[in-house]
Amino acid sequence: MSFPPPEEVIPHRPPFLLLTAVTSLTPGVSAIGHWDLTGEEEFFSGHFPGLPTLPGVLQCESIAQLGAYALLSDEKFSGRLALFGGIDKVRFRRQVVPGDRLDLSVELDRVSARAGKGSGKATVNGERACECELFFAFSDV
Repeated sequence: MSFPPPEEVIPHRPPFLLLTAVTSLTPGVSAIGHWDLTGEEEFFSGHFPGLPTLPGVLQCESIAQLGAYALLSDEKFSGRLALFGGIDKVRFRRQVVPGDRLDLSVELDRVSARAGKGSGKATVNGERACECELFFAFSDV
């Protein structure tokens, strides 16, 4: 099954669109997707010169963008904006480098009309790179 590109569902745009595609979706509940890191991303030139590494906070943001895709795919939340309320239990397990494909998954545990909670993970070649719990609040656009 094919899903709309992220730009058609979430408000993020380059250079801050950190989600290449969604491959599985249960609207308002869960999603699976990925971010293809080309090595052309600007942050690699400064993080770190000679040893380019994907910043951990961008791994969390990529998971959050997938969560936003899952949320905003549910017509109950269409047209809303989900903003970070917090991130807990973050762990980084491996380095992510240019050329890697960051495979993402997110589960939304509790969602109300005002806020919600979810958890997600990012892997590279089946090896866990990041895991976190996300809290968000809705803002009307």
